[in-house]
Parts: sequence; C-alpha cells; structure tokens
Amino acid sequence: MAKKYYVVWEGRTPGIFTDWDSCKKQVDKFQGAKYKSFTTRGEAEAAFSGKSVSSTKINKTSSTPKPKSSKPSLPTLSNEQVNKIGVDTMIFSDGACNPNPGEAGSGISIYRNKQISELWYGLYNPNGTNNTAELNALYQAFIVSKEEIDAGRTVAVFCDSKYSIQCVTQWAVGWKKKGWKKTGGEIKNLELIQEMFALHQSIKDKFEVFHVNGHVGIEGNELADRMSLLAISSAEKEFCLYKEEIDIAKVLSMRSG
Repeated sequence: MAKKYYVVWEGRTPGIFTDWDSCKKQVDKFQGAKYKSFTTRGEAEAAFSGKSVSSTKINKTSSTPKPKSSKPSLPTLSNEQVNKIGVDTMIFSDGACNPNPGEAGSGISIYRNKQISELWYGLYNPNGTNNTAELNALYQAFIVSKEEIDAGRTVAVFCDSKYSIQCVTQWAVGWKKKGWKKTGGEIKNLELIQEMFALHQSIKDKFEVFHVNGHVGIEGNELADRMSLLAISSAEKEFCLYKEEIDIAKVLSMRSG
C-alpha cells in the first residue's frame, strides 16, 4: 500500500501525520475538523502552509460556516509540528531589543538533518527597535536559505515575529503595487523590507517560512534568542559565526530575551 501523508488544518493538534490512526485522533469527534491525505510529503507540507491545495475535496466533520477574513492567515506551528517538517535545513531567526527602542541585536540557529549545525549573532544597533532586530534576523535567515537552496538542499525558516513575516511575504506585495506606499502612514523599515522582499521573491517557491511562538520550548527558537542577546552584550555590529563548541545546555543557560 502506498504511503500517505495526512494534513490536519483544524483538529486537536494541527499538523502533518504519517498514518491514519494518528490523524484520526486529531479529527475524530472534533467539531469543524478539516483534514486531507496526500501521496507525497512535499504536497502535504505545501498544503499545510497554505501554498497549494489540490481541487480534491477537503474532509470536514462539520459544515458549520466560519466567518470569512479579508486578511491572509498565518498559522502558528507547535514544537511537535516543527519536528514533523521534513527538510534538509531548518533555520530559526530571532531579534531582541532592550529597552524597546534601545540596544538591539539579531541571531539565527541553523539545523541540518535535524542536528544543530551553526549559530550566528550580531547586527548590534545601540538605537534600534524590536521590529528592526526581528527583520534583520529574518533577512539573514533568507540569505542562508538561498545558499542552502543553491546547494541543492530543502529549507524551512521559522520566525516568532508575525510582523516580520507578514511584512515581507504578504503586505509588501500590495505596498509595491502602490509604489511602496500604504494607506494611513509611512512604511517603517522600508529599505530593509524592500531588500528582503526582493530576495524572498527570488526563492519563495523553493522554501517555506513559518511562524512559531517565542519562549515555548522550541529549541531552535530559544538558541536564536540567546544569540540575539549575545549580539547586544557583545555589541557586535557584524553578523558573526558563534565559534565556540555548541553546547546546547550552555547556550540555553545564557541570558534570554
């Protein structure tokens, strides 16, 4: 029997499951459950992230209509869902600012084949903001993503800033059409967003960007957080590779944001 992958959009625990029994536990007797099977992991991951769902009918346990939203959704992945994503390279980004505005820094953690590979930190700004720090970190994650893609690896990026993700992957599309303007005021961090948008557009069909919550025990996010604080404490303006041996427990014991 051919292997199937089950995507659960609405259920007890949304995510991608590799057997029906696990999927059934999430949707059985769950009001409004939405799920569907796919023949390849790639199709399942694309569908779960909202990029592509085939015309095949999605299974629903209830026909109760939900209110429509004019804003694109941005699902938040749990630690379990992050671990289920099967890509060669996983990159986590985070930014910090203390106070806000104030001293800011950015960090990323890179996993290859589910094992921590590299930590990076820097881009210190004595007069930064949390949003700028988060954008800078995500930009560095995009840069690494392109390098990984060019090397033939599959990639997923994880960021705990909805603002940063939506700026680049959603809102910038409309802003550009309007001549990089928005109704009701200026676009803050515009130059940085334009650079990020151009890079994202060039690789958007070859990788995924996911939102995760910060400080909920997702290891990659926690490590990126510690790097962003290290950027502040070291006042490192360049974006530097963490050259010490990566002792996860030691890094996690560092000051958190």
